[in-house]
Amino acid sequence: MRATLRRTLGLAWVLPALVLVGVFVYLPLVQNLQFSTAKWDIYSGGQEFVGLGNYTKLAEDPVFWSSLGNNVLYAAVSIVFQVFGALLLAALIESVRSERWQRALRAIYFIPSAISLTVAGLLFYFLYEPNLGPLNHALRAAGLGELAQAWLGQESTAMSAIIAMSQWQGFGYSTLLFAVAIQRIPGEIYGAAAIDGVGPVGRFFHVTVPLVREMTGLMAIVTLSGAFQVFNEVMVMTAGGPNNSTQVLGTWLYRSGFVRNNFGYAAAIATVLFAITLAVAVAQLWVTRRRRVEW
Repeated sequence: MRATLRRTLGLAWVLPALVLVGVFVYLPLVQNLQFSTAKWDIYSGGQEFVGLGNYTKLAEDPVFWSSLGNNVLYAAVSIVFQVFGALLLAALIESVRSERWQRALRAIYFIPSAISLTVAGLLFYFLYEPNLGPLNHALRAAGLGELAQAWLGQESTAMSAIIAMSQWQGFGYSTLLFAVAIQRIPGEIYGAAAIDGVGPVGRFFHVTVPLVREMTGLMAIVTLSGAFQVFNEVMVMTAGGPNNSTQVLGTWLYRSGFVRNNFGYAAAIATVLFAITLAVAVAQLWVTRRRRVEW
């Protein structure tokens, strides 16, 4: 009787949260899937069922594929810098003997992450300005004027310039999380490795890397999911230009729905985006659970 009562009370506590999640998460997902099968003019309210027509159009849209390619490039660079690079930097910071210097370095690298993406985008927009921007000015002052260029105005450099800004902004946050994970590793393990004659590099690869595996998996999920949901930095710096060369799935979705008034097509892009991020998260969680670390 008591067990039944406890289960009933437990369900009563959980039910409001389940209702909220159902209404604000799962119901919109189902509605979006429904919208993706229609040609929908949001201003007139007219809808026409087209079945898989939007997905067929998606497969034939060169801008969609270039946008997806930009997201993939963004994800690859982010994994290198915000996962592997951040782990290496965190290990270097935690190896500093002075605790005061450790705190100072953590704060220095975290400061860019405290700046909003919109503000960081505007900051780098000015930095990349071809005539008055500090970057081109520094190149000319160093005698490298031939390298000065319109970083955001050329198809060959615009996406790389946006990715560079994003890595600068997010690098410190990842580093701080890895630093916390490294601090959780018992010092006795490092001591035993040092007694066995393992050097700093060996301790990093054979102690630190295996024992922060769960944090690495978490950061990989967050980084990859974030890379496929990029929006603010692109809209602030280039709005998808020049010539759609910096479009990503998020900005192409926005342009398709709110500029071109094709919400059915935008819903199809959103469905593909959701499927990609869900697949990445499920795959990474499966790998992480199989290689769970306990001590």
